[in-house]
Amino acid sequence: MTTTPQSQTAPPDAGPDAAPAALRALGTLPGAGAGSRRRPLLVLVGLACAVVVVSVLSLCIGSASNTVAEALHAILSPTGTVMDMTIRELRFPRTVTALAVGAALGMAGTLVQGHTRNPIAEPGLLGINQGAALAIVSTTALLGPQPYAVQAVLAFAGALLAAVVVFGIGHVGRRGGSPTTLVLVGAAVTALCTGIVSGIVLLSEAALETLRFWQVGSVAGRSGALEVLWPLVIVGAVIAWLNATQLNALALGESVATSLGVTTARARGVGLAALVLLTGVAVTVAGPIAFLGLLVPHIVRWAIGADYRWLLPAAALTGAALLLLADVVGRVIARPGELPVGVVVAMIGAPVFVYIARRRKVVAV
Repeated sequence: MTTTPQSQTAPPDAGPDAAPAALRALGTLPGAGAGSRRRPLLVLVGLACAVVVVSVLSLCIGSASNTVAEALHAILSPTGTVMDMTIRELRFPRTVTALAVGAALGMAGTLVQGHTRNPIAEPGLLGINQGAALAIVSTTALLGPQPYAVQAVLAFAGALLAAVVVFGIGHVGRRGGSPTTLVLVGAAVTALCTGIVSGIVLLSEAALETLRFWQVGSVAGRSGALEVLWPLVIVGAVIAWLNATQLNALALGESVATSLGVTTARARGVGLAALVLLTGVAVTVAGPIAFLGLLVPHIVRWAIGADYRWLLPAAALTGAALLLLADVVGRVIARPGELPVGVVVAMIGAPVFVYIARRRKVVAV
């Protein structure tokens, strides 16, 4: 992809309509009233309905299928039958986990693409996934296999530490904190963690087995971590939404954002804090799931426009629906077994993203 130097008014990849759209989002141009909210609101309602439909499918489809009435009975007034126990103890926690992880990755992908001004950025770009992997395999190599609850704590700590290292190094120097600097530092930290992880697993069979399990990317049987970390998803989502107006201003370029009263360093700090919380929880609960955080922002920008106040909730709903749908597809195509959701997302996401990139020339951020 050919790039040109960034201008002082609006990024070159934003397209001719990006500045007016961002200004409308800030309320400085006509068209920010009820009429401009109708389409995004309809899209959000449609996405919410899609989440409900896919959730019902998730509760009803498995190795043994059941009706909607049986699913409602199992959740609202269980009688202890085998189907009731299957739905309440397996499918319902799995559904909630997929919804939370998908929503977190959808919002995280939107944030990282918005703040880095990179349309092919995804949450793992800042070293978060490999930081979590390094924490898990290094502890396993030293202390032996750990329970899943301990692995979850290690994954979150490793993801958080990697993000702190990236942001700390990225803010050193005159160009500290710029999107380009953060991306480059994130790539370097990712490469370093990957090399260390590879060295550890070559020396420790237990670490290799643990890494293989964790790297699959799955929402099956992994609700324990979410029961502890779900408040962080809420906090991350609230911080992300509060960052939306600032992201609209940053879409015009840092100098214009500053003239509009936005402190760019503070805006990026808030956005990156939300990104770390959302991605850290998602990686902790379900392992690394590729393509979802990359694909969702392009879908919602195509459907809803450039206003991050609508993009972020739409990304949450889209990510939740897509990840849960991928989980359901994995149960159907490999019966009586199943494919992990991370595999299904990669199989579906890769060709879909190639199609979007070719047809839309990569939707501008």
